[in-house]
Amino acid sequence: MRSTWQLRWGLTIAGWAVGLGMFFPILWMFLTSFKTEITAVATPPALFFRPTLENYAAVLQRADYVAFARNSVLVSLGSTLLALAPAIPAAYSMAFFPTRRTRDILLWMLSTKMLPAVGVLVPIYLLWRDLHLLDTVSGLILIDSASVLPIVVWMLFSFFREVPAVILEASRMDGASPWEELVHVLLPLCTPGIAATALLSIILCWNEAFWSLNLTTVKAATLTAFTASFSSPEGLFWAKLSAASTLSIAPILVFGWLSQRQLVRGLSFGAVK
Repeated sequence: MRSTWQLRWGLTIAGWAVGLGMFFPILWMFLTSFKTEITAVATPPALFFRPTLENYAAVLQRADYVAFARNSVLVSLGSTLLALAPAIPAAYSMAFFPTRRTRDILLWMLSTKMLPAVGVLVPIYLLWRDLHLLDTVSGLILIDSASVLPIVVWMLFSFFREVPAVILEASRMDGASPWEELVHVLLPLCTPGIAATALLSIILCWNEAFWSLNLTTVKAATLTAFTASFSSPEGLFWAKLSAASTLSIAPILVFGWLSQRQLVRGLSFGAVK
């Protein structure tokens, strides 16, 4: 009994230590955003200081934060919906009507994530230029949805495989078509998994920076470009950069906290039958 109690407390302390270690950079960035530029680069770091809001005022005066935030919301939601549209039927087909090549297709889709994005930057840029998609929200939605599509398909495939086949067989015996089986049987059963997949996709698209920096300038730039704009040839203004970063991650951080129950529920979907 004593060893079990010690193990439980040890795991609890280890979990808190890991959590605090992961959260510390965010906390330090948040604190730095309230420092002056001189205090932000002081050595040793200043733990006690007089907070100021001048960095936030300077950041909001320099750029239209609302426009950047609106683009981030549109791109994240649009990319997620566009990725789910083909991913759901694709995952359904591979989960319940597999062929000899199904596993190869899944591995091939996942292997595309191993390709550095910079390796296809030139052809994508030229194609987007010819299609007049540069610096447009729709162009960014297309490339972001293609980027998260393999992960979305893999997650949905895993969730769909957790559904007992006898349930779908019963619906087929009742005369349900594949479309009715997907819409009226499978999707309601896998709602937690689909929600978790959508939440993860939104987070990935929100944090995506490479394509936003290279395919947009002003009109469709997201909050990642907004943050990067505070890195200038004159140097890094750490306090202002921290304020811009805090404003950029605050919406998705709050969204993650509010939806963590749904995310955990979806990721643990099918763990206990």
